[in-house]
Amino acid sequence: MTSYRQILYHIVFCTYDGQDTIPPDQQEPLYRYMWGIIQRRKGFLYRINGMENHIHILSDLHPTIALADFIKEIKTASNTWMKETGKYPLFTSWAEGYCALTYTFRDKELIINYIKNQKVHHLKVTFEEEYRALLKEHGVEVDERYLF
Repeated sequence: MTSYRQILYHIVFCTYDGQDTIPPDQQEPLYRYMWGIIQRRKGFLYRINGMENHIHILSDLHPTIALADFIKEIKTASNTWMKETGKYPLFTSWAEGYCALTYTFRDKELIINYIKNQKVHHLKVTFEEEYRALLKEHGVEVDERYLF
């Protein structure tokens, strides 16, 4: 008998101090690079998008990979790559933490559309407001000392 799973992770993380250090014209190359990392770790990327100061990823996660290791690899490898390319001159690093929320497969299209529409969404809502709302919506208790 084999094992089956279907867990969608909505992962969000930001740049150090939430600074706008990902130029709009360099976001697509960054997303493609992260997609490669996800594929190498046997994950499936449903959607990736973001803004100058944060990234949203909707992905599944292979059962042999720990979530913390998965995110650490994405952040560490992309951090190094961004610095090596020279195309992210203001980027210093990713912030230390992250948010990872689980969704059912029924919610997939809803979350894909949410991630796809980040540019429009952030005309009305700041990243901090968005982050707080996501945490609240999922009943995550926030320790203000470590939030921003």
